[in-house]
Parts: sequence; C-alpha cells; structure tokens
Amino acid sequence: MSITVTDAPERERFEAHDEDGTLAGVVTYQLTGAIVVYTHTKVEPAYEGRGVGDTLARAVMDDARARGRTVVPICPFLSDWLGKHKEYDELVARSTRKVK
Repeated sequence: MSITVTDAPERERFEAHDEDGTLAGVVTYQLTGAIVVYTHTKVEPAYEGRGVGDTLARAVMDDARARGRTVVPICPFLSDWLGKHKEYDELVARSTRKVK
C-alpha cells in the first residue's frame, strides 16, 4: 500500500492518502512561529495496523526538521512514537523545570 502525506495548512493538519486518494489518517497541529504543537493523530479504522500512523509520524517529524521547528508532542500516539525514535530527540521541546 502506498501512502502519501501532505500538509493542509488551511486545516492545520497533515493528511495521509492512499493511492486512490482516500483519506487514511491525519495529524492535527497548531503552529506558532517556529514551534509546532502536534495535537492529535487519527488513523481511519480501515487503515489501522497497516503502518499509516508510523508514516504520518515520520512525515510530520521530517517536515519539522526541514523547517527548523521545535516540536511539542501533545498527542499521546506521537509522544509514544517519539520515545521509540530517538533520531528526532533534538527537535522535541523538553521541560527545564526541576522536579522536586
């Protein structure tokens, strides 16, 4: 299965489409300057378990890298995915607060 991911800035989301143009999933975001907050990932039920989430996650992180953005991953799926893909660590905003 071939999945294409494109940015749809007018909808504040990245969209994954299959080779027929059917929407397979999205990652929504909010952009403020050089900071992008990824808020939600949704994969359509017919595409679950087929790598669409992974393809979306990699695409949005590669886009952030190419644009020099700092990522705030509020979305639980993307946050978990980033825990397994340390090659994107330098893009992710980290807290500077000291834990007491």
